[in-house]
Amino acid sequence: MTTIREMLTPEDQVWAEEVLNKFIAKMPEVTQRNFGKMPYTTGADGRYDDRSDMSRFSNYADGKSWWTNGFWGGLLWQMYVVTKDEQYLTAARRLEEDMDDCFHEYYGLHHDVGFMWMPTAVADYKITGNKESLKRGLLAANLLAGRFNPVGKFIRAWNSYWGDSNEGWAIIDCMMNISMLHFASKQIGDPRYQEIAMLHADTVIQNFIRENGSSVHICEFDAKTGKKVGERGGQGYKEGSAWTRGQAWALYGFYISYANTGEQRYLDTSCKVADYFASCMENRDYVPIDFDQPAEPAYEDSCGAVIAACGFLELAKVMEEQGSKEKAQLYLSTGLKILKNIEKNRTIWDQSCDAVVQNCSASYHDKDHHFTMVYADYYFLEAICKLNDTGFFTWGV
Repeated sequence: MTTIREMLTPEDQVWAEEVLNKFIAKMPEVTQRNFGKMPYTTGADGRYDDRSDMSRFSNYADGKSWWTNGFWGGLLWQMYVVTKDEQYLTAARRLEEDMDDCFHEYYGLHHDVGFMWMPTAVADYKITGNKESLKRGLLAANLLAGRFNPVGKFIRAWNSYWGDSNEGWAIIDCMMNISMLHFASKQIGDPRYQEIAMLHADTVIQNFIRENGSSVHICEFDAKTGKKVGERGGQGYKEGSAWTRGQAWALYGFYISYANTGEQRYLDTSCKVADYFASCMENRDYVPIDFDQPAEPAYEDSCGAVIAACGFLELAKVMEEQGSKEKAQLYLSTGLKILKNIEKNRTIWDQSCDAVVQNCSASYHDKDHHFTMVYADYYFLEAICKLNDTGFFTWGV
């Protein structure tokens, strides 16, 4: 079986090793400084915040149940697999155990339980065989399956935190979360979870993916009839535009559905989105928040960039194995271009900032842009591990 590393030139292999070594040099001190935290972003002092400090938040959805809290654990588990340094295991376990409070509180949990427990509990179980971690993963899978709307064949996104009537909302991000359902089916031999995941993915193909390969962020369905009633621009520039992190979730998410099922339609959809993404990157060095945003202000999203790069690398490997050399080269070169530009100009490797990847943005219409996000570091490290044929594949078999 082809590895991504085998597809690299000797020069690119050396580059990938150098970047991994930068992580190995930086992370011990960052891990010690943030032991017991649930980081999301860094402040003006360059230090991570702490979502577990509930005195700062009015509800769990913004605190311990914040949807990105699992990625710090994922970062630690990747580092543990790479280095076998026990400090990463200890810190990752502490986070995983602290997240049990989210199950007990319950109200802050929604479709992002996959993002929360795939990089933590499921990673722990896959790497160490910890049975308590398996229990957490299966509980999260049941919560996600419970959000399935059988009439519309979609998984509901958020809860009605702010009084929105969003019972019929589904979002492209969930293509990543459904990996939790594939995991549960394989663990207990019950096909229901995987069937839900596939029904949701098929609904996304039919309703989210446009002819040109771009993706909608939010689709709104009538929760009682299942009929699609509208689309929303969500975190992108406007309705009908292409929010780049959404494109990345679709690109990587459909590849993961293919990896878990072997169904060709999922691979075809991933490639369709990847072709669109690659075409939009032809004359760009950095990934904007939205491919259709105005030229100025030139907002970037490094986070969406590194997520897409993970998908591009996996697709390159599959295309190489299937003999599609031209497609393999396109996907590999696009992924490498993204990663090299991020590493050269959008990273901090010394201890002045806990985070590595800079210039991330959540939403085009937010007042703040170009800050750090812990999950950008996670996906950047995941991509670098792929290039070095190390780490682990969090999201699939």
